[in-house]
Amino acid sequence: MHNRRFLIGLVFSSLLLLSAQIVGFGDERVLTLDETLKNLGSSGDEVTFRWDPFFQAGVFSWAEQYVSFRVGTLGETGLVIRNGKEILSLPTPYLEQGTLHFPLAFVNALDKALEETLAQEAPVQFRIAAIVVDPGHGGKDTGAVGNHTIKGKPVRVQEKDLVLKISKDLHSRLSRSFPDKQVLLTRDKDTFISLDDRVAIANGIPLKDNEATVFISIHANASFNKHVRGYEVWYLNPEYRRTLIDQSKYKDVQEVIPILNAMLEEEFTSESIRMAESILKRFDETLGGDFPSRGIKEEEWFVVRNARMPSVLVELGFLSNETDVTLLTDDAYLQHFSEALHKGIMDFVSEFEGL
Repeated sequence: MHNRRFLIGLVFSSLLLLSAQIVGFGDERVLTLDETLKNLGSSGDEVTFRWDPFFQAGVFSWAEQYVSFRVGTLGETGLVIRNGKEILSLPTPYLEQGTLHFPLAFVNALDKALEETLAQEAPVQFRIAAIVVDPGHGGKDTGAVGNHTIKGKPVRVQEKDLVLKISKDLHSRLSRSFPDKQVLLTRDKDTFISLDDRVAIANGIPLKDNEATVFISIHANASFNKHVRGYEVWYLNPEYRRTLIDQSKYKDVQEVIPILNAMLEEEFTSESIRMAESILKRFDETLGGDFPSRGIKEEEWFVVRNARMPSVLVELGFLSNETDVTLLTDDAYLQHFSEALHKGIMDFVSEFEGL
């Protein structure tokens, strides 16, 4: 996770543009990935590489330092970001018949960066500083409503009440597990909070350059088909584009803003998927015998598309289904949901921080 820790740290850092350097092509030779790793590792410091085929992007990491890039075409020059602050313009690695090729000028620039890194004494430790738990709906907005007869008694359950109950329990668990982090609820009672205000709470948390926030919105589902049941976790559609960078901070380098914004967008998506996978895994382990999994899905929900951070939306079950409601209204069983959410978020935080 060390490499991803850089990437998400980059998203939440102030993104100070310390320098933009252009390195000439010089020698046009190219190296394979193994040859590149061997060259970079000649100093004795371990160098690792992660490749993301979805985004066609790679990250080299060493000694808590990181360089990220996206592939281009042969002879093309592209942007490389080092440690979230330094932007280099280098000959771009490219794919040929499914194999990565690295221009020698690109490798030499990274080798020089590695030498500079080894001279540094205090590597940056990226961390999650805040976790925002968002109980959906509230007040005049009831959300989904389920009316059933269970064990001969009429049962009416409202989404706003159910998700607040589990969110407060989750908040308590996370607060005990992470006393060094801010753990926030967007609402702690039956009040109406607009979608804009929920997102503003998360986006407004002050952070240091090496800190991040994550956002988890809790909901329950409903369907006209009374037989549909199960839990699912959503993240933002990767094709949705947001403006993530304050353009006023980069008046002198307007040409790189679209590229930086796209790279940050990709990292939001990558980390949101990782968090969704962690939560779903714990759901499967804890609830799999009683609740069917509907998997991980993508959608442009308001709270996840406007939150400038890794964010997921969790659907606990279907209030239109009697079996789901029977379990979700059982206090003892509801603890299983809270426990699974807690463990899934803890897994993600541990992976993110490299613990």
